[in-house]
Amino acid sequence: MLPLLPRLRHAALTLASLVIAMQALAAEVTVSAAASLTNALREVAPLYEVAYPGAQVQLNFGASGALLQQIAKGAPVDVFASADQETMDQAQARGLVLAAQRRDIVRNALVVIVPARAARMPAAIGDLAQPDYGRIAIGLPASVPVGRYTQGVLEAAGLWRAVEPKMIGASSVRQALDYVARAEVDAGFVYATDAALMPDKVKVALTVPTRSPVRYPAAPLVGAPNPVDAARFVDFLGSPAAQAVFARHGFGRP
Repeated sequence: MLPLLPRLRHAALTLASLVIAMQALAAEVTVSAAASLTNALREVAPLYEVAYPGAQVQLNFGASGALLQQIAKGAPVDVFASADQETMDQAQARGLVLAAQRRDIVRNALVVIVPARAARMPAAIGDLAQPDYGRIAIGLPASVPVGRYTQGVLEAAGLWRAVEPKMIGASSVRQALDYVARAEVDAGFVYATDAALMPDKVKVALTVPTRSPVRYPAAPLVGAPNPVDAARFVDFLGSPAAQAVFARHGFGRP
């Protein structure tokens, strides 16, 4: 058995190591965010790390519905940012986020795009029901917010039954963008910010009004491993520095 003094020193070192480990853990925030936020958040994250020295941001992107399922199954996430209110409402209904802690961070717009070399563009949304548009990329409405916005618009126009058989389902808005960019489809529905990423490969034919505004909410998770940092990061998304980045990427203020 060690003498008392060495044992005290050993205990002190062990305690110090634990404190350092906990501080390191507390400085890391894991963010699961809608795919359309990818480019902007990759610029926002370093700004946050500069503003809070020692902080580290881990980013995970995907379709909002798929991310919600990951979180519901226990994925260790601190912040959730969805591309629509409905997905965040589902998270709130499951007790994963609190109403008082969610905030809208940006807004977007729904557009119809075609391949850059397309011989023609639809002049109105009704044109998509014509034979010229046989394959149309649409996010899967069950899990992809842009798909739900699209279905809502087409249903309101009485076009869903005509367009649905032509739908090439996309697992995220970025996949829909890729389908059009590679000219694998005749047209597609994406967000304006995504279309702007490939101006040499896609053309915006129409900006489509949606029944509800395309607003992105973000919230810290109730079970966040690092709740203090989670709340701080969500607040930072509304800061002038973060909003300036979002604006450069084509997002509007919420």
